[in-house]
Amino acid sequence: MRRAHEVEFRIFGDDMQFVEIFLDPDETIVAEAGAMMYMDSSIEYDVVFGDGSGRDEGKSLMDKLMGAGKRALTGESIFMTTFTNRGFGKKAVAFGAPYPGKIIPLDLSDFNGQIICQRDAFLCAAKGIAIEIAFQKKIGAGLFGGEGFIMQRLVGDGLAFLHAGGTIIQKELQAGEIIKLDTGCLVAMTERVDYDVEFVGNLRSAIFGGEGLFLATLKGPGHVWLQSLPFSRLANRLYAAGKKGGGNKNEASVLGSIGIKGFFGED
Repeated sequence: MRRAHEVEFRIFGDDMQFVEIFLDPDETIVAEAGAMMYMDSSIEYDVVFGDGSGRDEGKSLMDKLMGAGKRALTGESIFMTTFTNRGFGKKAVAFGAPYPGKIIPLDLSDFNGQIICQRDAFLCAAKGIAIEIAFQKKIGAGLFGGEGFIMQRLVGDGLAFLHAGGTIIQKELQAGEIIKLDTGCLVAMTERVDYDVEFVGNLRSAIFGGEGLFLATLKGPGHVWLQSLPFSRLANRLYAAGKKGGGNKNEASVLGSIGIKGFFGED
């Protein structure tokens, strides 16, 4: 018997997606603050201390503080938002993606009850899913793996929704199978996947190849989810474009010069 609430959902959109979740009476969905897009009038929302899974009910204040502290270590807020259907019949609440990409629905019961994901990938989950921390066991992966020593571990037997940038691909690695990837392109993986980083091996390639000094290595068996557009890559491109002085002004200057030259008959 499932411990997490059983919810239904539909995903809308292509590059800027949102997920609409249907709740039966007294069912609850837990989400990051600011993710909600719209909700029916019978949906009641509240802010709770910790991950909102309900697993700390009855625990002491110190235990609750330790649980919230784990979320703080991952860089997330120590509060979560819950949305509960207080009406009759199914009611809907929707959550939007924070930047262009895809929403990934995962039933954790299909993956031995847990998934490890990057810190900002979590969007929302059925009540009963615990959001814990996962320390990198290898110091190299912690220092150079892009996500630091800490990632998020989602534990439970219900639906969780992740978000990642660009196009998403899921790969199933066989025992001993290895793939190498940019450290920012990893979204999530199952518990048995061995995660590490390695030096590219060629300083010239590292400096001039544009791929950085380190690559992530994932060794099976297990499932991995990869993204084509890490948010850090998108942010760097936007920042670089802004440092160039603003594209609109330069484009206007070029077009203006062409127009002036054409008016005076210059080549």
